[in-house]
Amino acid sequence: MEREWVVEESVVVAAPPERVYAAVADVRRMGEWSPETFAVWARGGSVRAGTTFVGFNRLGWRVWFTSGRVTAAEPGRVFAFRVSSFRIPVALWGYRIEGIGGGSTRLTEYWEDLRRDGPGARVISVLGRTVSGVKAERRAGLNRRGMRTTLDRIKAALES
Repeated sequence: MEREWVVEESVVVAAPPERVYAAVADVRRMGEWSPETFAVWARGGSVRAGTTFVGFNRLGWRVWFTSGRVTAAEPGRVFAFRVSSFRIPVALWGYRIEGIGGGSTRLTEYWEDLRRDGPGARVISVLGRTVSGVKAERRAGLNRRGMRTTLDRIKAALES
């Protein structure tokens, strides 16, 4: 099985881009959407490029945290953040938001595994497996399923 380094999933949401952006850019709400992240702590009120936060995650009985830094925050267009563990980059997560007319928006969630080279990448891969129980080679598949759940939950919340 060849390792996937980048994964993305999309959904069409019957809501305008600004409203979709507001939902995904409020990192404190990630616990509502994600099947893995159950809470996020972020300083301050508004989230913008440079904002840091801590994400608390769970898979089965395993619980761990990661630190995040917002790398892109363009209302109605894109929201992205880099996740690190022990100051070593682990992944880039983000959302592309595209108005498609009729008050609807295509929301794409994407993930890129940053654990490619060097001793730090190997250490984080081993640590990640120990903490989460997921081999690095299987992380992309798990994230793809999680993205589908996340996007379906965002869509349901915004369309209700």
